[in-house]
Amino acid sequence: MFGSGSTAYQSRGLPGPILIPTRFVWPYGGRRVFLSGSFTRWVEHIPMSPMEGCPTVFQVVWNLTPGYHQYKFFVDGEWRHNEHQPFVTGNFGTVNTVFLQGEPDIIPSSFSPETSGRANMDVDNEVFTHMEVAPKISAADLEVSRDRIAVFLSTHKVYELLPESGKVVALDVGLAVKEAFHILYEQGIPGAPLWDFEKGQIVGVLSALDFILILRELGNHGSNIAEEQLETHTIAAWKAGKLNLNRQLDGNGRYYLPQLISAGPDDSLKEVAVRILQNKVATVPVVHKTSEDGSFPQLLHIASLACILKCICRHFRYSSSSLPILQHPISEFRIGTWVPNIGESNGRLLAMLRPNSSLADALSLLIQDTWFYIQPILVLLGLMLLEIPFAAEVSSIPIVDEANSLLDVYSRSDITALARDRAYTQIRLNELTIYQTLQLRQNANSPHGRGQKCHMCLRSDPLHNVMERLTEPGVRRLVIVEAGSKRVEGIISLSDVFNFLLGLA
Repeated sequence: MFGSGSTAYQSRGLPGPILIPTRFVWPYGGRRVFLSGSFTRWVEHIPMSPMEGCPTVFQVVWNLTPGYHQYKFFVDGEWRHNEHQPFVTGNFGTVNTVFLQGEPDIIPSSFSPETSGRANMDVDNEVFTHMEVAPKISAADLEVSRDRIAVFLSTHKVYELLPESGKVVALDVGLAVKEAFHILYEQGIPGAPLWDFEKGQIVGVLSALDFILILRELGNHGSNIAEEQLETHTIAAWKAGKLNLNRQLDGNGRYYLPQLISAGPDDSLKEVAVRILQNKVATVPVVHKTSEDGSFPQLLHIASLACILKCICRHFRYSSSSLPILQHPISEFRIGTWVPNIGESNGRLLAMLRPNSSLADALSLLIQDTWFYIQPILVLLGLMLLEIPFAAEVSSIPIVDEANSLLDVYSRSDITALARDRAYTQIRLNELTIYQTLQLRQNANSPHGRGQKCHMCLRSDPLHNVMERLTEPGVRRLVIVEAGSKRVEGIISLSDVFNFLLGLA
């Protein structure tokens, strides 16, 4: 496509001129990605490398002289340009452009940027000229996209989520908390439905948040967590106390206990998605009732937002033009929780911790963002009064260095790593650092090859890329980082995406 015959440009071989280290980023995936441009005379192809923790993002740093440059990406044998960067059309087709201000220079008249994005091309010394962003999506296109997604979800049923084969883990309420803790770890799952044999009913769900509350409270009442307490107290005892805490007033001023959040196979995907969002739960059991009184139902599946999102992506994958919002960058919609700009107010603060922070600090953050606190009552775990929040919203915490660059992420579900070799019996929550906790998680990754790494995206990533990433196994959220520096800019979760798609945010 491009002519050759001239020698490739060698920035290091030019005597004298100022050289500016410039970072180029291709955030749209591929197997092999190269960079070429006017600075290589369109002859040399510079290989780009996948970004750690973000395999769909390729980057390279190349020294450029001040002035005007054109460039393009060679992705899996095909020439591509980035529509979210300034671009022009000329002798070499459509190419991206960049102007680096160094010594006095003039921008060529052909330099007519159509769009820009800081995250896809960084200049280390901050001399990049910011351009006006491409026109934002219209209110009409946004409404059309949401309507089409709502229609799809309303006309498809939960039974479409059921796999051809698989297993569902359920725990008996008579199990000791310790045994349940170990089962979740061994099975590699963050939670499980609870079965009460006497009632013949699924009566609840045991989640990672339950273990955080238990370990935090037990740790607050002794130098070390007493293993005997976890051995002698059952799931039923814990849930009984928690249900009393969570009881609510009905219209007549009488207390009632909240009902189990579940789904039936004939419920629509939209009903289940809204149910999950409104009740702030991660999953719901899919239950088929086989009797009139609802006893001894069949547990068919565990439904989640990730399963529903996968259906959306599969349905619209080859007709993405029918959803205009899919091609726009997530920064345009500010989906999720973002670090506020200077002078900007932000209703939801993004919690971050340093590696030397304590595990107790992390656990406090994971349960502190709550709807409300109910008056504490005596809970049947012995000797303690618990002031337990009704629902927590912070589910993961970016771990950052002094420059706020991402190092790792600590999530609620990571608490199950403490089940390995009964690590919870040997720790003090206030003394164990996040760094040490992450080491325990790394050492615990195995019987099933489990392990969690940082899953990242860029502010310039189009919404459809983010949605596809969130459907991957084990990916519940993406940390939004600045390309190259990995400075944390925000975090986007499954619930954030659905609140936006359904217009509930």
